[in-house]
Amino acid sequence: MANSAQARKRARQNETRRRHKASQRSAFRTALKKTLAAVDGGDYDAATSAYQQAVPVIDRAVTHGLITKNKAARHKSRLNASVKALKG
Repeated sequence: MANSAQARKRARQNETRRRHKASQRSAFRTALKKTLAAVDGGDYDAATSAYQQAVPVIDRAVTHGLITKNKAARHKSRLNASVKALKG
């Protein structure tokens, strides 16, 4: 339990940040799952649309410090490759 005013404030701030990051993490994972579901469905147009909606969410996760830029690049690259594989 936080005993000082400073520790109580830090506990409040950490809880707020935890909630905010949890919602961002959920949005990030949902965007990935929607794109993968569209790819599994086999519809190129739906997969392309889902991918285009997922990219800003992934980039936002990097900006907010949720994931590293290399992880974001890896996810975008793999998603794009799976979407392009539908076209061929």
